[in-house]
Amino acid sequence: MASLSNVKNFTGFKGITIFCLIILYAPLLVVGVYSFNASTSLTNWGGFSFTWYIDVFTGPESLKFKQAAINSLLIAVSASTVATMIALAASVAMTRGGRFSGKTAGFALINLPLMVPEIVTAVASLVFFSAIGMGGGLFTIFLAHTVFCIPFAYLPISARMQSIPDMYEQAAMDLYASPKQAFKDILLPIMMPGILSGFILAFIISLDDFLITSFVKGAGIETLPTAIFGSVKQGIKPNIMAISTLMLGVSVIFVSLSWFLGRKDQLNKAK
Repeated sequence: MASLSNVKNFTGFKGITIFCLIILYAPLLVVGVYSFNASTSLTNWGGFSFTWYIDVFTGPESLKFKQAAINSLLIAVSASTVATMIALAASVAMTRGGRFSGKTAGFALINLPLMVPEIVTAVASLVFFSAIGMGGGLFTIFLAHTVFCIPFAYLPISARMQSIPDMYEQAAMDLYASPKQAFKDILLPIMMPGILSGFILAFIISLDDFLITSFVKGAGIETLPTAIFGSVKQGIKPNIMAISTLMLGVSVIFVSLSWFLGRKDQLNKAK
């Protein structure tokens, strides 16, 4: 009988895992490989070349993609920063706030964007902004992304805070530190790996978001995902593969950094 403590012992686990990985990542590998194709053909290999990466920065569409990339970075940094601050405050309230009225409802509200389909969030955001007379633009994208990113930042921050005993703050206050000083000088530095992981995760979610952005962006405003989609509607071109590969590389770097911070934190706690 397979051991329940090791899922790898279950019959067929390896084969199913390999099959799922192929289904998930084979298209990404194809896009990555053909982004270095010297030919304009999407099916015939014409040799290894950086032509399409150069085209991204110097080609006829480079200005459009440059402005879209600036918009994406601006929104991602600002939205993830605000979302992380809100998530930090929510984590403190949920973990250190004790019992209070509405705590369960608050927890459900924080995690609601994770459970609701993204298309519903996109439509609801569009309806809300239209109802209050706010036209689409960078600010509406920022607001929608902030709300959507809060639970993604909250999860690693909350997990980190729950692993920290409250005796550290109690010891600081026993030594005449105020609650504010105990939080700023004791709890906050210990929580920093979780805060950084939450920020990075929220940043990637915002940077890669297409669905919500396309609903609330308004005319004339583009982020990198919407600019890519607009170009794809005119036909798939090799430079789109190059941009997609660059975005994939950035996402992999940031996700790996988030994992590394979490892993390093676990190793430090194990010591």
